[in-house]
Amino acid sequence: MSTDYRSVYEQMKTHGFQLPANTVHIRILNAKDELIAAMKYFLSLEGKQLVWLPQYDEVAAWLEDNDGRGLLLYGTCGLGKTFMTPYAITAVLLNCCGKVVSSYNMVDLQKKADEIMQKHIIALDDIGTEETVSVNYGQKRAVFSEIIDLAEKQGKLLLLTTNLSGEDLITKYQNRTMDRIIALTKRIEFKGTSFRK
Repeated sequence: MSTDYRSVYEQMKTHGFQLPANTVHIRILNAKDELIAAMKYFLSLEGKQLVWLPQYDEVAAWLEDNDGRGLLLYGTCGLGKTFMTPYAITAVLLNCCGKVVSSYNMVDLQKKADEIMQKHIIALDDIGTEETVSVNYGQKRAVFSEIIDLAEKQGKLLLLTTNLSGEDLITKYQNRTMDRIIALTKRIEFKGTSFRK
């Protein structure tokens, strides 16, 4: 005899039991076309033209179906990681899904920690550059680790960028936090020559 666990789940919810978090699912038809259009528009504001990189195909695939996971863009600087999250991806998610991305850089992390933790879709630019532990009025906090823990428990969607390598990230955040980042995100490595040169 099989039990209908949907009703058990509802009972657990009523009693305040801890349950798996509902993750943010993204499925955009023609995601590559949308990403190209957004990137072209925002680059044109800076008088620049789009040069399409293979990594951008992976971002478009993530937009087609994120499988409930966030995104970690890492690797060589000057290849569009920072441009991608607060502008192109944010615009595509707003336009195609009505989803609002709250974007922050790591300088904001210490000053706006509680505000950031209230958001559901969070873009953090240049992770790894912040102090691992902050002290505010004598209280020590590992804010980035707190955000990762909340994302796991509450199903928050994270869009992360960094110039650090995978090994550097492990050194910075240790295995516990890195394991969570790996579970919560699709990782795309950016390699090549910087556009800034």
